[in-house]
Amino acid sequence: MTVREVYVADAVRTPVGRYGGALAGVRPDDLAAHALTALLARSPGLDPARVDDVVLGNANGAGEENRNVGRMAALLAGLPVTVPGTTVNRLCASGLEAVVQAARAVAVGDASVVIAGGVESMSRAPWVLPKPERAFPAGHQELISTTLGWRLVNARMRPEWTVALGEGAELIADRHGIGRERQEAFALASHAKAARAWRDGHYTAEACPVPGTELPRDETIRDGGTPAALARLKPSFRPGGTVTAATSSPLNDGAAALLITDEAGLAATGREPLARVAAGAVTGIEPRLFGLGPVEAMRRALAKAGRRFADLHTVELNEAFAAQVLGCLAELPELDPAVVNPRGGALAIGHPLGASGARLAGAVAHQLAAHGSGTGVAALCVGVGQGLALVLER
Repeated sequence: MTVREVYVADAVRTPVGRYGGALAGVRPDDLAAHALTALLARSPGLDPARVDDVVLGNANGAGEENRNVGRMAALLAGLPVTVPGTTVNRLCASGLEAVVQAARAVAVGDASVVIAGGVESMSRAPWVLPKPERAFPAGHQELISTTLGWRLVNARMRPEWTVALGEGAELIADRHGIGRERQEAFALASHAKAARAWRDGHYTAEACPVPGTELPRDETIRDGGTPAALARLKPSFRPGGTVTAATSSPLNDGAAALLITDEAGLAATGREPLARVAAGAVTGIEPRLFGLGPVEAMRRALAKAGRRFADLHTVELNEAFAAQVLGCLAELPELDPAVVNPRGGALAIGHPLGASGARLAGAVAHQLAAHGSGTGVAALCVGVGQGLALVLER
């Protein structure tokens, strides 16, 4: 079987909204549909009927996503009803998983043009009410939030596997001696880089603001933060701990979409590709150390691509927590920190779970296109102990 070359023809994303913020009034299916519409509008020569599939990542699925937000968004975006749609879930890496699955389908000839991406509205994530063990219970019933983290945990799960995400970050800080001041300095740098990138127009090529909202840039970026302000915050997850709200990614809303094609599909778009998909890898790790998942995933993906860390022009490594990224860097001494998240990361931009991986892949593709050549990696840690990485080249 001949494996086809796979291209990222284009990539867009919405500005990321804060929890309860500018995008809170937008349903997730509408948010995803907007990203799809914006993506296709940028390739007017492409007949939407040529899209073989829509693959979207989503970490919730319990509310207005209506279980299969990929299909819902395709219909709402006005694609022909003959264009199918599916939804994938690898928690925080769902959007990148969608890109990987789309690229795999194109590589083996199952598709020529696929829209891949992700969406999450953490603002609109519903509460769920478990069914009672018996009919007509007389007592009060508890509503469970689906916004983030563990819920309805199986009693057979080992307790050390189900620690809170923030406690997992604290464990990584313990493991590598990453103090609070270092985490806060990393967070401040993330905000400064993201703010500068927006000011300098580096996000213009990929931004697709949502109509009817007043959100020209990512809503959780803070300009002018100071070490003194961050030092006043209380630890969020452990008494006397080092991880605070400032060094944790916020709760967010957003969507992203990429156009994944083979040579024939690329010709139909009339576009020069942003990048080529080289290789990907997914790995597992001890669940409580989930934040270190990208380490082995990046190593394996680069090995598959025949590249070294020294070859990397840019890396988009999701900032679930400052301690988590710093822990990954500690375990990857061959990776130059200067190429990691050059335009800011999730601590500033935000982490709308199902969309983040697609945002990272799109960011790498646009950075490679702007540079004109090079190799880049998009990678994320995944709750419950996984890592996913994708290598792009130009």
